[in-house]
Amino acid sequence: MRAIVLILDGVGVGNAPDASDYDDRGADTLGHIFLHRQSLELPVLFSLGLREILSGNGQESTGIRACYGRMRATSPGKDLKTGHWEIAGVVVKEPFVRCEKFPAPLVEAIEKEAKIKFIGNRAGNGPEILEEFGPVHLRTGNPILYTSADSVMEIAAHEEVVPRERLYHICRVARRHCDRFRIGRVTAIPFTGSPGSFTRTDGRHDYPLVPPRTVLNAVSDAGFAVEGVGMIETIFGRSGITRSHPVTSNREGMETIERIWKNMQDGLVFAHLPDFDTLHGPGRDLHGFATALIEFDEWLGRFLLQVDPEDLLIITAGHGNDPTFRGTDRTREEVPVLAVCNGSSGPLGSSETFADVAVTLLAFFDLREKWPHGKSLLPFKRKLLPPFYH
Repeated sequence: MRAIVLILDGVGVGNAPDASDYDDRGADTLGHIFLHRQSLELPVLFSLGLREILSGNGQESTGIRACYGRMRATSPGKDLKTGHWEIAGVVVKEPFVRCEKFPAPLVEAIEKEAKIKFIGNRAGNGPEILEEFGPVHLRTGNPILYTSADSVMEIAAHEEVVPRERLYHICRVARRHCDRFRIGRVTAIPFTGSPGSFTRTDGRHDYPLVPPRTVLNAVSDAGFAVEGVGMIETIFGRSGITRSHPVTSNREGMETIERIWKNMQDGLVFAHLPDFDTLHGPGRDLHGFATALIEFDEWLGRFLLQVDPEDLLIITAGHGNDPTFRGTDRTREEVPVLAVCNGSSGPLGSSETFADVAVTLLAFFDLREKWPHGKSLLPFKRKLLPPFYH
């Protein structure tokens, strides 16, 4: 009994009813990509119903080999964590906090407990921040505090000035204090080098806010493997994940998925493919986005040959990231949902919450736990018992 959720982060389909609340009216990631690249063909995704989703007619079409529809977020916000948490069944009531500058009470509390003084405390690009504040850090030994486009506190220090373990301790202190301010992630950024050539090392470490119980917990508690691919471990604070597989690109992610799937007997693969959201969307790189879609589509055609009829495959996203839209931020959009299982096909309509994916997984694994949000996208009539592991 195998299931996989593929999250193509940033691949939105426009039309979120509350887009204007986020200054995103008119954003339409896939719609605008196809508008500017009219020759773009995604034959595998089209065979699963993507064309019908984009057309918005909601009608059943012949030859489609999946169930297809749209989902909109119930949770406020359009960040990485909010979308993924809701896909896994958690609807948040308040958005995670994004700061241009962290409030003095939070900074002072961290400084007092960790016995340090920060420099910086502003939003900016990581390499630029290191070049601006690195020389002062080398003179004073004070860690650099900054943030970026997400709900994140980043703390950077030169490894010859602040050893990694000391930096990690500072970040653990910061994580405790950031909880009450609803900051999604604290990240340690160790670096080396000298002014003009500072380099971040492989010692980066994330300290994420841990979500309430998700479907990942429900599936793993029942004895099934839950394999997190990409940033899943970071997004969920390692909660509910039996094994994590960090990746740095879509290609590495797809290769990792194939390796896991080939050896999996029972369990869930919960995968995040990063390039749409980390490279092409914020870089407003329309042609790079389109190329990444083509590469995914070609890979998906090969991967579907490894998906048995009784397996469950869901493809979706957590938000949009329109490469033609103003600015560099993510965009509040509806997202596609494509579900492949037991030959089912046809329109799903528009879901009111991403949590429908979580309830679908509960039904697929025949777990009787009641969930406060969502409904199953597909009917599952069988009554199977989860495996028992000693």
